Amino acid sequence: MRLWDFHNHQSGKDCTLYNLAEPTLPISSPCSLGIHPWDLDIHWEEKLSQIQTASKSSDQVFAIGEAGFDRIKGPDISLQKGAFYAQARWARALGIPLILHCVKGHDLLLEYLKSEKNPPAIIWHGWNQKPDLAKQLLSFPVYFSFGKHLHQENSNAAKWLAACPMDRIFFETDDSGLEIDSIYQAASLILRLPVEKLAEQAVFNWNTISKRKI
Repeated sequence: MRLWDFHNHQSGKDCTLYNLAEPTLPISSPCSLGIHPWDLDIHWEEKLSQIQTASKSSDQVFAIGEAGFDRIKGPDISLQKGAFYAQARWARALGIPLILHCVKGHDLLLEYLKSEKNPPAIIWHGWNQKPDLAKQLLSFPVYFSFGKHLHQENSNAAKWLAACPMDRIFFETDDSGLEIDSIYQAASLILRLPVEKLAEQAVFNWNTISKRKI
């Protein structure tokens, strides 16, 4: 049984979308490529050009990201918006999802979604926000990747997973150091579904929203 980890910062693991730091060719295993808001500067368009070249050259780039908004550690909001909008356009052009990093930027995401007629599929990684916020996103192509917070009883992540439509869910380890099977096991307990069912559902969800299949 393959348990896919849809966002991970450890290289060399099977069934993992590794968050690749630099767009260096050749790319030999599934990864995501993007400009994290923490790494943004005025030269971000040069980095995006490199990402575009790499993601056109290699079909192992399965997603664009992390990209998004961060009001705590990110630069000027106008810079963040410009970089996010451009990366979202590129994800859409490739027909692959965008992995979202979002800290105190829910309003900025909604602003984008309401202004963009054809956004890419957006996977909010490390979801641990209130369910009411998630419900605001269900009318848009937004998906939710659950990780370490599922191990915390009564966390917002656990509460939303219990109510989230099954066709919107993914699972990840991020930089937690946990094994992905522990995340699936936690989800299995919350949803009262077999791990095998969750694994199949996550792969089905991915292949529904991405031109680059797993």
